[in-house]
Amino acid sequence: MSTQPYHLRVQRIDPAKNMARFYAMSIEPTLFGDTSLVRNWGRIGTHGQWRVDLFAHETQAADHFLALLRKKRRKGYKLVRHRDEPPRG
Repeated sequence: MSTQPYHLRVQRIDPAKNMARFYAMSIEPTLFGDTSLVRNWGRIGTHGQWRVDLFAHETQAADHFLALLRKKRRKGYKLVRHRDEPPRG
């Protein structure tokens, strides 16, 4: 497993449509040496739904991670900065 962190949370808020959604992803090792892409999504303030996809190689999981991120960004999702992360700039 690489030292590169793969944790991301994006959200889309549109008060006119009563929309407040989040989408979170992370790449995690499994107990059996595989790699998993863990996803959680739903309405902000709820636990949402979960899905875990298994991959034989981390590069496959990373490719899927980036493809999902591109898809969400096209739909208008914005990156959410983690509370402990210092502001960039």
